[in-house]
Amino acid sequence: MEIGVHTPPLADEPLESALPYLHELGVGAIEPGVGGHPGQDHVARAEYLDDETEQAELRDLLDEYEMRISALAIHNNPLHPDDDRADQADTELREAIRLAGQLDVDAVTCFSGLPAGSPSGEVPNWITAPWPPEHAEALDYQWDLAVEYWAEIDGLADEHGVDIAIEMHPNMLVYEPHGMARLREETGDRIGANFDPSHLYWQGISVTDAIRYLGEREAIHHFHAKDTRIYEEQAREKGVLDTTAYDDEINRSWLFRSVGYGHDESHWKDIVSTLRLVGYDGALSIEHEDSLTSGREGLEKAIDLLDRAIFETQPGEAYWAE
Repeated sequence: MEIGVHTPPLADEPLESALPYLHELGVGAIEPGVGGHPGQDHVARAEYLDDETEQAELRDLLDEYEMRISALAIHNNPLHPDDDRADQADTELREAIRLAGQLDVDAVTCFSGLPAGSPSGEVPNWITAPWPPEHAEALDYQWDLAVEYWAEIDGLADEHGVDIAIEMHPNMLVYEPHGMARLREETGDRIGANFDPSHLYWQGISVTDAIRYLGEREAIHHFHAKDTRIYEEQAREKGVLDTTAYDDEINRSWLFRSVGYGHDESHWKDIVSTLRLVGYDGALSIEHEDSLTSGREGLEKAIDLLDRAIFETQPGEAYWAE
């Protein structure tokens, strides 16, 4: 395993200065955005796509700092009911897959997307209950669209030797492990999870159980190291489906936190151990979205904790079992 960083918190500086900073901290992988919500400050998609010279320069820069790209990030909504927005997201995703193949990057991280609830709908519709019955019908409609779309993307990803790592996220069709497993089963093996525990904590999902569930299905393609703290005083009054603005921290039921500030070090060691149990040995890509601290401080504290938690070597022989 190795510590990685999703690089948007360092968007105010070029990759040429971000890489030595991360290298000094012991980071071995980056997950740069190439469009969509993460932006593309460090790896502009059009600049590198189909350009062997630019790609070679990027590889040289990464090699200089003993760094690799664990995934290209392109989080957006290719199932959006607005055709223009859906087309843009689809183009970005397809180009990201092509670029990942050209750069020998294993995965593209993204969202499942979310359609409207009917062909005439204009706004994405996140359905969380099957009643009244029209909601169940709308959910069936959404899944039909999603399966058709992601089956096609699975084929494209396979052509380029790239895994599609979907982040289970609220306000997206796939937001929990059973939905993730269903999408994989109904589309293809290139479709899997960018396992981000932060969105599972506030839903009441056991993260280690979810890792086992998806790991048994070989469905974890990438991992985000990101924490969440539930604030019980607020949750007891209004639950965890909280629409309070993220920057109104004191009134929210939960907040994204730096690794170790939502759950302690022993919990993160359990996560690392469970990932190893199910065969995941890739990057733990730190995603900083903690509004109570700066990007650099949040990254550095997360790196410090994960450095003590990760396994850097392969297991030896279990001599004690002979």
